[in-house]
Amino acid sequence: MKVQHVLNCAFSSWFPAFKNLSPQSFIIPLPKQFVDYLKADRVFLPEGSGQIQPKGREDAESDDEDYFDDDYEWNSTHDENRVPDFPELDKKIRSCIEELDGEVFPKLNWSSPKDAFWISFSKTLRCTCPADIYLLLKSSDFVTHDLTSPFEYCEDAECNRPELEYNLILRRWVNIHPGSEFRCFVKNGALLAICQRHDSEYYGFIEQNLESIKTDITTFFKQRIASQFVLKEYVFDVYRKRQGKIVLLDFNPFGPVTDSLMFDWSELLSDHPFQKSSTDVEGSEDVQQLPVFRYIRESESAMKPNPYAYYALPKDFVDLSLGTDPYKLVDFLKLQNSKMKNEESDEEK
Repeated sequence: MKVQHVLNCAFSSWFPAFKNLSPQSFIIPLPKQFVDYLKADRVFLPEGSGQIQPKGREDAESDDEDYFDDDYEWNSTHDENRVPDFPELDKKIRSCIEELDGEVFPKLNWSSPKDAFWISFSKTLRCTCPADIYLLLKSSDFVTHDLTSPFEYCEDAECNRPELEYNLILRRWVNIHPGSEFRCFVKNGALLAICQRHDSEYYGFIEQNLESIKTDITTFFKQRIASQFVLKEYVFDVYRKRQGKIVLLDFNPFGPVTDSLMFDWSELLSDHPFQKSSTDVEGSEDVQQLPVFRYIRESESAMKPNPYAYYALPKDFVDLSLGTDPYKLVDFLKLQNSKMKNEESDEEK
């Protein structure tokens, strides 16, 4: 995977050519000051970014007030220690939200803040004002990766680091059934594999309509995507609204930076993928007929946690459970030892 592959999958690169196949969206260039705000530590919201108060409401406090930290020093180079504000950006966002019927789905150049869904009141990425968007972006590790390490897996990253311009993408909010989203993998210009996008649950209608789903996606790829997209290797996500109706959601680089879901990148990157594999068609020992389709079968269904629930845990808890920070583990053991000694001392008394 190369830097140019990642750049070609940025939303602003592909959307103009495919906007008729995808939900209505607006692209808003982000000023450097706002990008710096997203990179800054701690979550706080800019002044004036919340819901606009109805006219005539007296003695009403700002909706943003509870989010502010009066002691926070935004930038040591600033003369005033105050929470920043972005009135021009707020105005553009409010205008786009109004144009998109009051509800939007936000993302940056590549990633949406889907790992931060837990922090929103609705437990979704549905946003109705700038504050909703800022809170999700500030709380997302995926967005931070866009800002700090977009070319992490690129073989030419050291010698080819372009100056990036970041955009806020606002997409019309669409209530999508999670079982109707699919991730598709394209290699050497051919549709190699398909799998359900949300792979933590069993959806009976996928198994019941397997062939028609596969046919719809394959036809959509051949007629609308294959000859139009600039790369020969990439990943794209679609929403099957109904039989015969496919909606394009996104493009992603073909490599480890993209979640391979029900596949392994080792098999996808192999020179001869899916040869002598019996995992997809019972009794098959030959090369699989492409594209290979993987989904959760009823026999495999079980209660699985939301894959993004991990991000809702405090980092200290995660470090302790995974053993990634030995110092925290030592401190925890010392605390437990001290607690046991205190209990023993109380019993002796």
